[in-house]
Amino acid sequence: MSRPPRARPAAAGIVGCVAFALIGWSGLLVPSLIRSVEDAFDQTDAGLGTFYLVYAVFYAIGSFGGGILTERIGRRAVLTAAAMFHGLGLIGLAVAPEWGVFMLAVVPAGLGAGGLDGGVNGLALDLYRDSRGRALNLLHLFFSLGALTAPLAVGRLVEAGVDWHLLIEATGVAALVLAGLFLIVRMPDGRRTAVDGAEPAGSVGSVSRGANLRVLLAGPLILLAVAIGCYVASEIGVSNWLVRFLEAQPLSVATTALALYWGGLALGRLVSARVSDRFDHVRFAVVASVAMSIALAGAILAPSGPLSIALFAVSGFATGPVYPMIMAIGGDRYPDRSAAVSGLLSGAAVTGSIVYPPIMGLLSVTVGLTVAMLGTVVLGLACAAALVLVGRMPVRVHGDRLERDGLPSSVR
Repeated sequence: MSRPPRARPAAAGIVGCVAFALIGWSGLLVPSLIRSVEDAFDQTDAGLGTFYLVYAVFYAIGSFGGGILTERIGRRAVLTAAAMFHGLGLIGLAVAPEWGVFMLAVVPAGLGAGGLDGGVNGLALDLYRDSRGRALNLLHLFFSLGALTAPLAVGRLVEAGVDWHLLIEATGVAALVLAGLFLIVRMPDGRRTAVDGAEPAGSVGSVSRGANLRVLLAGPLILLAVAIGCYVASEIGVSNWLVRFLEAQPLSVATTALALYWGGLALGRLVSARVSDRFDHVRFAVVASVAMSIALAGAILAPSGPLSIALFAVSGFATGPVYPMIMAIGGDRYPDRSAAVSGLLSGAAVTGSIVYPPIMGLLSVTVGLTVAMLGTVVLGLACAAALVLVGRMPVRVHGDRLERDGLPSSVR
């Protein structure tokens, strides 16, 4: 695949960053509005846990399916459709008259967000092949900026009397505008139309299917999927429930704490973008995930509110580089399968949010939210352990490396 002209990757990269800022913002809307949503629909933490579960399931489907579809129908169609689904789903959440409709609208919202996540990660891997660590950290910096802005803005706007429905609806309209941008911006197509240089577009041969299966079963990729799943389970667990964890504090203070957590994430990714490519990507991610876990434990067990909030911000700083670095490691291992690998890892990431953060709502009403929050520490350490195992697997170069990691050397 030929590289687009210099200006075109920049334009596509900018739109990708806008998309990540949007899904970062939209992903924090309901967690920031959790008190308003529970009151409006007469729900408990368990009900919101179910909402998070459904959103995560369809986010994972969108992430994984988007990567596979990109290799078949192209990146433009997938990203445009994903933005449209996300926007329509958000508008549905805003106008839902009852809880059942609210839960139904989360389906397209989650599908679209997942498609944007996996699709834009693949876009960055294709655009910036020689500086993946920097590119992925900068991309995810915009996710963090959107996420930290949401609680800051939402908490103050709601307290000022702005209808929370309007905030979600406006975000949905912004997603529809984003869909229009994906229609016009030039970008790498992402379609994989040949296995050995001879397979025509649209053909799905047995060799291609076998290669895809071997990618899914590759040892390093499985471990990376486990690592990113555990990481996201921890990150989203903290993010979704931090405002509730600090329920003794005023809403403005609790949402500020959530914003500081995401502010730490943004700063961590900004710093990592400058230094990460100077180090081994695996070791860098291991150190970050261990530091994240230590800071989280301190934040959860801190004896005072201000100290707890400060340590959540520190944990956010350490947390920041982990996701983009895991994605960069996947790109390093499978440089010619960026769409499929980014989609698979994005889907595995959201699987982590399916498995644990929704369960935290049930734990909250049984053993307490503090115990549930401590589970995020264990997950951070599990992420580090999986990455250590990846680092112990020898990496070969070019064709030999692809064979070692589960791809036949003919798939290039």
